Amino acid sequence: MNKKKVLIITHTKDNNSVDAVINFIKESGSEVIRFDVDRYPLEISLTTLYDGGAWKVLFDDGKISTDLADVTAIWYRRSYNLGDGLHNILEAEYVIPAMGELKRTLYGMLDGLFCFQMERFSVYRRLDSKEEQLRMAMRHGLKVPATCISNDPVEVKRFIRSQEKVVSKMQSSFSIYREKEEHVVFTSEINEDHLEDMDTLKYCPMVFQEKIEKKLELRVTIVGNKIFSFSIDSQRVVNAKVDWRKEGVALLEEWQPYELPMTVQKKLLAFMDDYKLNYGAIDLILTPDDEYYFLEINAAGEYFWLDRLCNNLISKQIAAVLCGDAARREAN
Repeated sequence: MNKKKVLIITHTKDNNSVDAVINFIKESGSEVIRFDVDRYPLEISLTTLYDGGAWKVLFDDGKISTDLADVTAIWYRRSYNLGDGLHNILEAEYVIPAMGELKRTLYGMLDGLFCFQMERFSVYRRLDSKEEQLRMAMRHGLKVPATCISNDPVEVKRFIRSQEKVVSKMQSSFSIYREKEEHVVFTSEINEDHLEDMDTLKYCPMVFQEKIEKKLELRVTIVGNKIFSFSIDSQRVVNAKVDWRKEGVALLEEWQPYELPMTVQKKLLAFMDDYKLNYGAIDLILTPDDEYYFLEINAAGEYFWLDRLCNNLISKQIAAVLCGDAARREAN
């Protein structure tokens, strides 16, 4: 039997969940290569060759020199800070084109490796569409909040006035820096004062959703066909009622294992089947009437704090899927 060889795409400042997965892969007798993209290209060289009727993908980070052409699985976890430090080497006018070529080279190399991937870069880009996520969830019988995605102030005001309460959010996660301080954009409740400033919406569309009353918030991590579900009572902390992430650190130890009803589990697994996803971090709301609402899925969603609560079983399952020792969803 051929030895399994797993490539992990991440960065040097990633948390220790990556190390946990690496250790499980090694324990299985498989080889693992860690590609920290923030070290590429200043410390890492990557070369793709087609010569003599054979393909080679040569990876060298100064410690490991290997051919990636025979990798059996790829875990695309993170690609933060690709090309870090390049702006200190190149003149400003060359940084943007150089970064463009770096991205095309890295993602092109990954797309060219016809092995199991969790997940392909193109799948991550597809999941940028929150609208498709909601439509897909509904296709599989999951409830979703009333939603308006728009840059039209008139339509948005009409939507807001048709609901009892509304929250706003962005489709992507980002921060705004003012005076060198990071300000994370969280989900926020809309009030009458916000309606006064709605005209600026035309410059940037936003997501507006019916505010769902919460009994519990759930983070459901699915790896292959295994479901790891945890709950948090965010409503007992004032600053976490709308978005628990505002008090994420304070609530780290408050998460509890949660048993999802089998009917909801089946719907979520069917949802994953439709996308051909092998990893997904799904956010749900449980209402006081015990109804479950789907909010979103993140194919690179964080899980390290939940992994600690289940003795690293999530990391162990990730390693098993990557090594082919657990059920997979294979892309067409």
